[in-house]
Amino acid sequence: MKKAIGIDIGGTKIAAGIITESGELLDRQEVKSDPSGRESMFKQVVTAVEQVLEGTSLSEIEGIGVGVPGKVDTENGIAIFQNNLPWQEFPIAARLQERFGAKPITIDNDVYMAAFAEWKAAQGKKNETFVYVTISTGISCSIIHNGSFLRGAGFAGELGLIPVLSKEGNKRLEKIAAGPGIQKIAGIPAKDVFTGYVNGSQEFQSIVHDVADHLAQGLYSISCLLDPHKMVFGGSVIVNNPFLLELIKEKLETYQISEQQHLLDQMSISTLAQNNGVVGAGLRVFEKI
Repeated sequence: MKKAIGIDIGGTKIAAGIITESGELLDRQEVKSDPSGRESMFKQVVTAVEQVLEGTSLSEIEGIGVGVPGKVDTENGIAIFQNNLPWQEFPIAARLQERFGAKPITIDNDVYMAAFAEWKAAQGKKNETFVYVTISTGISCSIIHNGSFLRGAGFAGELGLIPVLSKEGNKRLEKIAAGPGIQKIAGIPAKDVFTGYVNGSQEFQSIVHDVADHLAQGLYSISCLLDPHKMVFGGSVIVNNPFLLELIKEKLETYQISEQQHLLDQMSISTLAQNNGVVGAGLRVFEKI
């Protein structure tokens, strides 16, 4: 049984797992991030890998896949720019090879890694267009078209930057529909807003419906530009509040014309949840080798 290590690096935590070629997650370990410096952050990545390797020989591992936020140089294995890490122009692939030996290292944006796992799980076809959307502390998406990522000039998929119409005027989607944006609007954590909504609290009804409408506006741009065959959603905001998808679909339907509404039946929430980044990073190793 072939195995790879998948690493999902974020501003608050680092998850590492051992993945089989079929996508099975054999083990998963998680440590806190330390973004106080370049080396302190890398030390935590090493710690996560060492923990997941306990009981497994490095000789059994085919390679390491790494998902990093922001812009990456996939060819040279460099983390170029991130909003939440001190890794501008950080040679993550070379450093991991230096620490763990001459194993193949695959690096990509963390959302792209998650999208690859979701595409595999959804049994995406190579003649279709697949979109993965994450709604969490930020909002972003990744597009797989005809079996390959659609990258543009290197920054494609930044759905959260799209301006949408809100009660306060035009606002970037991420600022009013991601977790921190919802908290800023409501004055309490986003999870409490959704709990209040479920419990029928009237003050949170309009906030949640506004969030759904803002997301639908952003998603309608994808519907118009790409007309995707499938769309899968991940990220804590929607995974922890699955009812939000139905609200989004209701809003989206009001924007779409009939020829676009096939997408409504092909929108779903991730079944991999918080593991999709780790699984996708591991699976990309097998794709590379």
